Amino acid sequence: MSTHHFVRVGLLAQVGRFRSIDATRYPRGTRVVLRTVRGVELGDILGSPEDRVDRRADATNADPTDGTILRRMTVEDQLLEARLERNRHEAFDACCRRLDELGVAASLVDVEHLFDGGGLYFYFLGQPPAEAEQLTAELAEVYDANVQFRRFAETLTAGCGPDCGTENATGGGCTSCGTGCAVADACRTR
Repeated sequence: MSTHHFVRVGLLAQVGRFRSIDATRYPRGTRVVLRTVRGVELGDILGSPEDRVDRRADATNADPTDGTILRRMTVEDQLLEARLERNRHEAFDACCRRLDELGVAASLVDVEHLFDGGGLYFYFLGQPPAEAEQLTAELAEVYDANVQFRRFAETLTAGCGPDCGTENATGGGCTSCGTGCAVADACRTR
């Protein structure tokens, strides 16, 4: 039986086929945290899975997917998403200013920051000149170093223990990981 969902993912709204790691069946419209080939991202469930044997699976019974659904979005995930959205707009503005300063003729369309902080993507209209590619690489490095989201990747996917972020967590509050809650720290940064 299949517990695959069709999920809309990323800034470009690509649709993929994702397997729920714990066999949860999510209803249409549910916001979820996913692991894709690019990293940890957010997505929207487009439809519930059908209980059927997948005929696309090859002879080894490998079930083709575009990734896995890690969990339904939590309140903490929503707070971090809002923070990433603000920083995404700042990265867009910084890139546009720098392109103008250098006199680089490139049309920046949008910027996408993956949920785990592992990737910052700049989207240009047409093929950007070589200067724009070098500039965005520099901005991505500076942006990532300043925002410091990379340290959140593990906590975002696994949490720091049972009831992470709640008063029920081991030791009371979110202290079970020994460093405090990374998601809460993200909201206090900057």
